[in-house]
Formats: sequence, C-alpha cells, structure tokens
Amino acid sequence: MNYTGSCHCGRIAFQVEGTLAGAMSCNCSLCQRKGSLMWFVPRAHLQLTTPEENTSTYTFNKHVIKHRFCPVCGIHPYGEGTDPKGNAMAAINIRCLDGVELEKIAVRHYDGRAS
Repeated sequence: MNYTGSCHCGRIAFQVEGTLAGAMSCNCSLCQRKGSLMWFVPRAHLQLTTPEENTSTYTFNKHVIKHRFCPVCGIHPYGEGTDPKGNAMAAINIRCLDGVELEKIAVRHYDGRAS
C-alpha cells in the first residue's frame, strides 16, 4: 500500500510504500519526549516529495540514527539508519501519515533506555 505523509507545516512531505502491520513505541530519552510511533521500511520505500534540504538532522548517543525533523514546525516525520544486517532503513513516524487510524495499529514497546 502507498501512504503519504508530512510534517505539520508541509515543508517535509513524503510517500512510503509497504504494509503497515504494526508500529514501535520506544522509551529512549528522545523517543519518549517525541511520542513517535515508528514503522520500519527499507529506505528505498520512502520517497521525499519535497527537497531533502528542507529537513534538519539530529543524532545522539551512538550517532547511528539520523532523526529527521522540520526546522520550521519541529515535527519528526522519519529517521534513517541501518538494520543489523547493514540494510538502509527508514523509521516512519506513523503519526505523520495521512488517513491512518492509529487506534487500529498494533504497537510494540521497545526498551530503548536499556540499549
């Protein structure tokens, strides 16, 4: 299935392809504050429809995940990193997707504080 999404002001907009079967809620120091619900897809399945230079990037801890956010409205629509096998991945904040009924999505909790 194809989804569209954006930050609040629309400066960052994207399309993503995949099956949204569930999401992850992380309790690390950043995700706990953002309240993101992340859906992981291969990075090639995420296509920005606005220029990449519209995003800002934040990294912390081991600096392996690029947390992308809008410098205008502050929303974090996605992140980028690699899976354990080295494949490029995108973590889509499903709260930024259009037309998704969040209450129907299974959420798995991840203990990011312990990582």
